[in-house]
Amino acid sequence: MQVISGIYKGKNLKSPQSDKTHPMGSREKLALFNMLLPYLENAVVLDAFAGTGALGIEALSRGASGVVFIEKDHKVAKVLRENIANIDDATVVEKSVDSFETDQAFDLIIADPPYSSFKPEQIENLIKFLKPSGVLALSHPGDAPEFTELKLLKSRSYAGATISIYQK
Repeated sequence: MQVISGIYKGKNLKSPQSDKTHPMGSREKLALFNMLLPYLENAVVLDAFAGTGALGIEALSRGASGVVFIEKDHKVAKVLRENIANIDDATVVEKSVDSFETDQAFDLIIADPPYSSFKPEQIENLIKFLKPSGVLALSHPGDAPEFTELKLLKSRSYAGATISIYQK
């Protein structure tokens, strides 16, 4: 698994020897970041369900100013910390998305939760951390869920995944 564009292009990312993560495919990741291009420059990003950190690192590589990664699994978080070693403006918070709290507001939230246990209410909990006009990029199974505080900008399907972009 590699960073596909930007200043970290070609950087190899470690992956845990575990089924705890489900890396987004290259085609889907390219599509996601093409959709996010207008929102990345100097953005403060929250990478929820971070896993290896591939999506947050890609955001940093393409111009985001900082990323907070949320990863609840200790072994996966260890690999994530190895992947962001020598990368400035990257922080790992080792807890579940449900228990995450911060006073920080984000320009962009990227959420790629496990499809087997996808719960829109977990995403609803994250919306409070978005700045006004902030953007949520959600990878999910099936149709785009509705969120009361967000407007759906676009939704695209790729194999078994759907990527939806929302704005507050």
